[in-house]
Amino acid sequence: MAILLASAALAGVGISALVVLPGVLRSTHWILSATTRRGRAMAHIQDLWYQDKKDPVTGKVMLDSEGEAVREKSALFGKGLRYKVRYLDPDKVERSKSFPDKQLGQAKKYRTKIENDMYAGTYAKPDAGKIAFKEYAQTVLAGRSQDESTVYVERSRMENQAYPFLGKKLLSSLQTPDLIRKWLAWMNSHEPQVSAAYQRIVFDLVSSILDAAVADGRVKVNPCRDKSIQAPKPIKRKITPWADARLRRIELALPARFKPCIPLGAGLGLRQGEIFAFSLDNVDRDEMVYHCTRQMVTVGTKRSFKLPKGHKTRVIPLGRGVLDDLDAYAELYPPVAITLPWAERDGRATETINVLMVNDAGDLYTRTSFNYAVWKAAFTRAGLTYGDRDDGMHALRHLFASSLLERAVTIKELAAYLGHSDEGFTLKTYTHLMPSSHDRARTAIDDLFKPRPTARKSEDTA
Repeated sequence: MAILLASAALAGVGISALVVLPGVLRSTHWILSATTRRGRAMAHIQDLWYQDKKDPVTGKVMLDSEGEAVREKSALFGKGLRYKVRYLDPDKVERSKSFPDKQLGQAKKYRTKIENDMYAGTYAKPDAGKIAFKEYAQTVLAGRSQDESTVYVERSRMENQAYPFLGKKLLSSLQTPDLIRKWLAWMNSHEPQVSAAYQRIVFDLVSSILDAAVADGRVKVNPCRDKSIQAPKPIKRKITPWADARLRRIELALPARFKPCIPLGAGLGLRQGEIFAFSLDNVDRDEMVYHCTRQMVTVGTKRSFKLPKGHKTRVIPLGRGVLDDLDAYAELYPPVAITLPWAERDGRATETINVLMVNDAGDLYTRTSFNYAVWKAAFTRAGLTYGDRDDGMHALRHLFASSLLERAVTIKELAAYLGHSDEGFTLKTYTHLMPSSHDRARTAIDDLFKPRPTARKSEDTA
């Protein structure tokens, strides 16, 4: 244990006690070691070239006329580095850094830096950052969401846009924003290029990993948060709902097996995975609602059932026309019992569902296979150009949302029907589709300030 030597003289300058680490006084001279008023042991400097002279008879340290220890050259005199800064880190592990002769000033600066970092809580172990970004990132991500599809998506994003540039870099090299700027430039220049929106998602993911590195004491600051860094700015795009004619052309072009896509997407606002997992067993015909309680997800080529996005089940009003279409389809193509792994950690291994829409083999497509073999092919048959951003199956949800907003369904209600966890997101996404209140406001003002009759009106009433 450290030996505490009380010193009233040093207490006047904010130091309450001297500290000597184990073994310090055996053969070396300590220059300064102290604890703060909070009692935390701080750094001290050893002069390795000199030692206290001992009486050859008694073995005690010899003192001069002023009571100071007599100094003599040690066996290390003139050999190697002279000054060693020693301290205990927050984990009570002794650490040190040595400096050459005539570098006492530098040793003192380093000691002061260590002490200030201890005070501020920003101390980082000297070897803490000596780990590759990829290795550390994988450890951080493994401790986050255990959702299989989320893990797969995050790993894919990092493998494509972060690891190729940052993966082998040590965390210690990410202490300044320079490397982050170079990484952002790389994302903008390398092929295949990705959208600014996708870049922002990856940037935020990398930033969150570096936040964890700061919390773990591996780096002092997160360079992504530096004021000189400009995070990718997604281009704001207003959603343009399909015209009814486009919807009907795609409906006609879809194979008979897959026509339920239209009423399930545009009539219930289901996501693609929720359409694949749709079952008439979840329809409440008395209340005329659909209980959306599951989706089908694809991780690689593995399919499974799980709760809807965000583990948010919901109840959606069901139109009679939609139910009529689904019942008519079920008479031609009876539902098929499909058993898949259940991707939730609640003790269930599998889930069996009477799925409404399957392929000719009585099975479910993966999302990728369905998109190419069925959905995009329908545009070709319909003589329509497919737009990656505007014509995915999510366009059906947008049409559903716009139809409800046109009929004065509130944002709060719409968010619930769509399964959004944040009403603000729903408002931001669809606010431009909300009916204008200008006419209602204009009428209210006209009631207060009656308009004057125009010449035309006078002629009409003549």
